[in-house]
Amino acid sequence: MNDDIAFIEEQVDRHHDWFSKSLPMIASENVISPLAREMLLSDFGDRYAEGLPGERYYQGNVFVDEVERRVVALAEKLYRCRHADVRPISGTVANLAVYYALLEPGDIMTSVALSHGAHISSAKFGAAGMRAVNNVNYPFDIDRMNIDVDGTAKLLRDVRPKVAAFGQSVFLFPTPLKDLRDAFQEAGCSVWYDGAHVMGLIAGGQFQDPLREGADVITGSTHKTLPGPQHGILLSDSADEKFVKRLQKGVFPGVVSNHHLHAMAALGITLAEHLEFGRDYAAQIVKNAKALGGALASRGFTVLAEKHGFTESHALAVDVASLGGGAAVSLAFEKANIITNKNLLPWDTSSVKPSGVRVGTQELTRLGMREVQMAEVAELMARVAIKKEAPERVAADVAELRKDFSTVHFCFQSGVEAHKRLRLFG
Repeated sequence: MNDDIAFIEEQVDRHHDWFSKSLPMIASENVISPLAREMLLSDFGDRYAEGLPGERYYQGNVFVDEVERRVVALAEKLYRCRHADVRPISGTVANLAVYYALLEPGDIMTSVALSHGAHISSAKFGAAGMRAVNNVNYPFDIDRMNIDVDGTAKLLRDVRPKVAAFGQSVFLFPTPLKDLRDAFQEAGCSVWYDGAHVMGLIAGGQFQDPLREGADVITGSTHKTLPGPQHGILLSDSADEKFVKRLQKGVFPGVVSNHHLHAMAALGITLAEHLEFGRDYAAQIVKNAKALGGALASRGFTVLAEKHGFTESHALAVDVASLGGGAAVSLAFEKANIITNKNLLPWDTSSVKPSGVRVGTQELTRLGMREVQMAEVAELMARVAIKKEAPERVAADVAELRKDFSTVHFCFQSGVEAHKRLRLFG
């Protein structure tokens, strides 16, 4: 066998073995269902489609069109909206489509600051800067880990942005959109909600309902609390056809050519499964996050927003500055097979050496863990970061915990069951 092929196969096999013995807790990841994974291996992954179903620039899309129409219908049903575009190939690409659709270079956009939990696509060195958007950040309430409502309303009235953008990568609590409606009207702006981290919670009725609370458009990735393939989605409930057309053109030909048809099909399976299992899954994610926050705090960790229940989402922000800092602690966790990431906290200035670690419960929940296991997870984390045990010793106990949690939950467990259930969504 070619040495390069053998090397790549070996590394992938080692990765699979490692993660089967680990606690995957990065808030932006998840594991797809077996049926969705089948779609990623299909011939759809070798094919090309540009444009919308029935309006393609390539032949050979007869069945691709049928699948895409069904995936769009599933998304519109799950999110109760008039318009869904399932062609963005990632959450950031969906964001780029909005930049092209709604903003011209030099236009003002308001958003959360990067140090307050925003995604890099809204930063000057990210997609916003590439579009030459004049980005103004909201005032932030560090105690509540959310935007300051009164200050944000004043800012919107003062700067009158073209687009008011919301959404975070450290997304602990719902954005107070309803409280800002009057300010949106006075500013005359479009309201854009980046729900990448909370798409599954929104669909499961556990976080907030942005389209009913004032958002004109939602973008998101589809592989976080929505446990699908790495792909993107764009949603709107607008009855304004011109507005919807601008969004569609922002996607294609704006930022997408072919849209990774195998991932689009896998997304369809995920949406159908979430219609069936999403409410229970979303509820358990939040229960686990709250339980983990309490268990970590009781063991000496500084978990942000403790007075406010730590979180209403899948994510927690933990200040580990006194324990060595986010970079050192997340590396020590990794050596113990606890997979997290270092993260900026509101007072940080360096993304390389931040104070924080971000953790998420969505994948542990997907593997069947509940509140009782969150206490065990917190104890394993404390042994590494607070008690300073050798990570390799803790890794053995992590592997022991994982032995009973190797099956993907909240999805169809067999092809026969799936085919029966999928007829419900036809």
